[in-house]
Amino acid sequence: MFRILVLQALYTLSDEQTEFQLRDRLSFMRFVGLELHEPVPDAKTIWLYREQLKRAGAIEKLFRRFDEVLTAKGYLAMGGQIIDATVVAAPKQKLSVDEKAVIKAGGTPAGWSAAKRRQKDHDARWTLKRGRSKLQPDDGAGRSAVEIAVPVYGYKSHLNIDRRHGLIRAWTVTDAAAHDGSSLPDLLDPENTAASVWADTAYRSERNLRMLAQRGLRERIQFRRPPRRCLSEPRAKANAARARIRSAIEHVFARQKHRMALFVRTIGLRRARVKIGLANLAYNFSRLMWLNSRTAPA
Repeated sequence: MFRILVLQALYTLSDEQTEFQLRDRLSFMRFVGLELHEPVPDAKTIWLYREQLKRAGAIEKLFRRFDEVLTAKGYLAMGGQIIDATVVAAPKQKLSVDEKAVIKAGGTPAGWSAAKRRQKDHDARWTLKRGRSKLQPDDGAGRSAVEIAVPVYGYKSHLNIDRRHGLIRAWTVTDAAAHDGSSLPDLLDPENTAASVWADTAYRSERNLRMLAQRGLRERIQFRRPPRRCLSEPRAKANAARARIRSAIEHVFARQKHRMALFVRTIGLRRARVKIGLANLAYNFSRLMWLNSRTAPA
């Protein structure tokens, strides 16, 4: 059953799609250990198994257990820590303005039946994903890129990877509106053999810098540009050097959101933790296979 959930994470399948693919693909049946004559777990069975993992808090324990396996194989957390977060989309909720206000305040709208409460997500939030448009070659040197803000609804996946191997070492999940920097203390890995911590400007605050200094860690957080001014030349060079290292975590997000098409179909923060935690585990499984292939004899 756990291998079925790994397939779901790798291919972003719903429970119904997973049941169909298990019946249709011999490769899937071989992976989960099913013989042709054996019954295939249906969608409800898969859902119930995932619910059991949620209630037992098993995903966090499994992640720690696999980290012990990585250490036993010699893949220690080395070279420092790279930390960042990304928004994982979830189905948008159709709510009135008053219902949104009540949910944002932490309550439940009056008049909702028990069935409706089970189908409405109280934990996901809206946020703005900011970026800049790319300039076309014929735009001319005098034009600047336009800033774009795209509203996204869902949850936020916070990750910590080690610089040496690119494996996920710590993670947490919040609603999409949570500030990136507030999760920094929960993401630090005390087992990393190096003291440097790389992150973008969202993590630069007096509280975080003080906390890193107290733990004996060396901050490599990018500098913020002062309002209506440019960065000084030394800080601009420091940002460029830090960005080259910090960009390694973007490859993790790219694999999860493009190749694995990570999307939260479940309802509630606890189920989102299971969904994103399984995606993190599946990423580490595939990353370990790639690392092993590099060191395999010719």
